[in-house]
Amino acid sequence: MSRPISIMLVDDHAMLRGMLKMRLEADPNLRVVASVGQADEAVTQAILLKPDIVLMDIDMPGMLCFEATRTIHEHSPETRVIFLSAFFHDRYIEMAMAVQAWGYVTKSEPEESVIAAIHKVMSGVAYFSPEVQARIVVDARGARLARPTRSRVSTLTDREMEVLRYLARGLSKKEIARLMHLSVNTINRHTTSLMNRLDIHDRVELARFAIREGLAEA
Repeated sequence: MSRPISIMLVDDHAMLRGMLKMRLEADPNLRVVASVGQADEAVTQAILLKPDIVLMDIDMPGMLCFEATRTIHEHSPETRVIFLSAFFHDRYIEMAMAVQAWGYVTKSEPEESVIAAIHKVMSGVAYFSPEVQARIVVDARGARLARPTRSRVSTLTDREMEVLRYLARGLSKKEIARLMHLSVNTINRHTTSLMNRLDIHDRVELARFAIREGLAEA
């Protein structure tokens, strides 16, 4: 008999994690090996446990989920990440594709859809909720937005977008450097670069821009 699929839950709402854990473990083929509330905790536990699946919320305090996913893939390439979110902005979808997520499930779907997504992803097939699927195309080149975004933010590098999202949350450059495992000088360079690219030189305006572009929640 094959072993159960090992799963790590990552969401800052403890009650939601508890309810989802109970539902998943009702399936004898699924086993929750860790349940954490922040993305940086997820990185630590994923490196240690190397779960088959990580179910990760998109909008959490601390490290960005996309940065965490990239780090998890570096250290545990066999682990497959499925994003769970109440939001499905084009920018979130685009960033999920950029870090090679195996799935994107909206929280409006029933728990059965999460279970179906896990089994489908473990069979080697990506899973996207209908609202997400309607916005992407999947072909030989992989999954991508059907109509790629065309705005000033599309000129930013992945690192600059991450810095922008952290700045929009009100984090200091020192806090951003710690979360991204970079030096403060590097964060300063990224900040200067993104301000020049966007022609925005005020943190409040940067935050407003990030919210309008779907990179941060109001």
